[in-house]
Amino acid sequence: MRKKYYRRKHGFKKKPVLLKIRPGADKKLKSVFASIGVPEKKPFTPDPFQIEALSAIQKSDCLVTAPTGAGKTWIAEKATEKILEKGGKIWYATPLKALSNAIYLSFSEIFGKDRTGILTGDRKENPDAPVIIGTTEILRNQLYDAMHHGEDLDADFVVLDEAHFLGDEDRGVVWEEIMIYLPSRIPMLMLSATIGNSGHIAKWLSSIRGKECITVNETKRPVPLYPLFFHPSGTLYPVFSRLGKSKKNIIYKKVVSYMQNKHAPRLAAPRKLPPMGDIIRVLKKYKLLPAIFFLKSRADCDSTLDLCTEENLLNNPEKKERLRNRIAELVTQNPHISKHKQLWHMEHLAVGSHHSGQLPAWKLMVETLMKEGLLDAVFATSTVAAGVNFPARTVVLINSDRYNGAEFVPLNATEFHQMTGRCGRRGMDNIGFAVTLPGKFMDMRLISKLMTAQPAEVQSQIKINFSMVLNLLLSHSPQQIEDLLEKSFASYLLEKTSVKKKQHKFFQDDRRYLWRDFQQHLSFLKKHRYVSENNELTDDGTWASRLRIDQPLMVGEGFRLGIFPESDPAMLAAIIAAFVNEKESDDEKVSREMIPKNLLTVYLNIKKQLHPFAQEMISEGFSVRPLYLNPVATIYAWADGKPWENVLMISGLAEGDLARLVMRTADNLRHIKNLTKVFPKVAEASLTAIDLIMREPVIEIYE
Repeated sequence: MRKKYYRRKHGFKKKPVLLKIRPGADKKLKSVFASIGVPEKKPFTPDPFQIEALSAIQKSDCLVTAPTGAGKTWIAEKATEKILEKGGKIWYATPLKALSNAIYLSFSEIFGKDRTGILTGDRKENPDAPVIIGTTEILRNQLYDAMHHGEDLDADFVVLDEAHFLGDEDRGVVWEEIMIYLPSRIPMLMLSATIGNSGHIAKWLSSIRGKECITVNETKRPVPLYPLFFHPSGTLYPVFSRLGKSKKNIIYKKVVSYMQNKHAPRLAAPRKLPPMGDIIRVLKKYKLLPAIFFLKSRADCDSTLDLCTEENLLNNPEKKERLRNRIAELVTQNPHISKHKQLWHMEHLAVGSHHSGQLPAWKLMVETLMKEGLLDAVFATSTVAAGVNFPARTVVLINSDRYNGAEFVPLNATEFHQMTGRCGRRGMDNIGFAVTLPGKFMDMRLISKLMTAQPAEVQSQIKINFSMVLNLLLSHSPQQIEDLLEKSFASYLLEKTSVKKKQHKFFQDDRRYLWRDFQQHLSFLKKHRYVSENNELTDDGTWASRLRIDQPLMVGEGFRLGIFPESDPAMLAAIIAAFVNEKESDDEKVSREMIPKNLLTVYLNIKKQLHPFAQEMISEGFSVRPLYLNPVATIYAWADGKPWENVLMISGLAEGDLARLVMRTADNLRHIKNLTKVFPKVAEASLTAIDLIMREPVIEIYE
């Protein structure tokens, strides 16, 4: 057969060979595949690490690191049970509203709805219950309030789930604040699957809280992991020739041979997705479903659904009926998703797409169906690996890198462990599989290293912001705040020469950085009369401290100038959206003729009036987000009662991004609602505005 060539930048290269995929498996896998199945049901007995952690939390703080699915939540459940027996109160904090909702549902079943409450901003149910589930931001704000009023936090036990968020670039500061402010009398249980330097964190906490923090580290997975390589022919190979029998994992010779062959066949043509339908067919033959496919983008997750063919049609009548009935039940709870364009794929092919561009209700349905074993495959971005609980028998990795918001970077050990932590369902699988697909962006040598690499170390992400300064000055003098900042994880790490160079880039090995940054913020607040010369909050500073939002001073100046609409809740919601928008917006696409003149007039006036203050902030080194028109027009249309589909067209956003803009706007309005004593009309308008925008399909229906 004549070879075909095509022109590239530097001459002619062979067109990649694409083989017809036929299911096959290397003979070395025969015994491995024979072990696939459901483990024998046995009465539950806690693992040694669970017993150790439960014992530790009775006398000290405790940091537990264990693989996903190992049973960390069981420790929190049993510890909660013991606190309730003594008449105490529990605060269980998570980084995600979705995770808080899941824990709330679970704890309500265990301890009863009357004894369980939830606080996530969107939901406020039974707030005086002895067991409160909520987000870390809510817990941090309650600590601010307690310090302001000279009170102790109304809790006898605190759980911080997904504790590795301490190292999250955007939100790690909230976790660190909680750990610093939490009264030492309250035991703290931290749960995480992915901390490489748990010893440093424990020693830091012991040093600032005056009590021991015991670490309990479990490395054994509840379900063994076996890595596989998917050859473009459809044949499955083991990634390693000796896995677990040697300190060094040696890559299987047939995989090495493929990697070294410059003209090896490919799964897909350049810039094309692999034939997912054929890949699912291979996995199905060897009983490797259900599977989670990790892809690089939202668009790829959605496009992949159309690559699933009629050969993937669900042909199990019983499962098909159960899936159809369950979808009908879930759609009844959230009617909007009955029109979702991916519903056909879910119902007929048992596959779904899950990413941040989708509505919360849709993602919840995908998670529910996957957990109940009704889907064969879910196509997701790597963000699903953290904090969302729907494991599978197999995870499929297409790339060895990920997009971090600015560029593609190689996966690190933490991210890899989070992704592979989803494969192998406790009580449902004897073994879990991680399948790697060859391609331009798959580095098999990196993957082989990550298989046995330790999770990445967590670094401090503490940074000073105006909301923090205002709230600390409610209850502390600058000297006391300096002492608090000395308690930061960053300061602790900078004392340790072995980890000094790894600390946050802003610190540059300088422990005084935080204090100088605080003084810079304080000086600006004094200049603008939010703080007096004797370092006490003025009346303006006191009400501004209630604005625990991203841009408190910009919003605060708006109040001072009296430029916010106070008699039109829809317009108020629209204006506040400009202050919460996270993404750059293409205002050139916004048709000003389509925007009500009064709204445009108010927006332009606010932008003009705040411009001098914004420029001054920027000149003194503080970041200020631009005020875009697009979110203003979008939220006004939604608050004014326009249909969701019309608002989507105006926004140019994906459904999930639009829902997030609405929810973040509502969060900001809730803080403004608290200013009843000083700005009663705007506070009242905020309350009405929240009701206008927090409706289906943004909100989820909980039953």
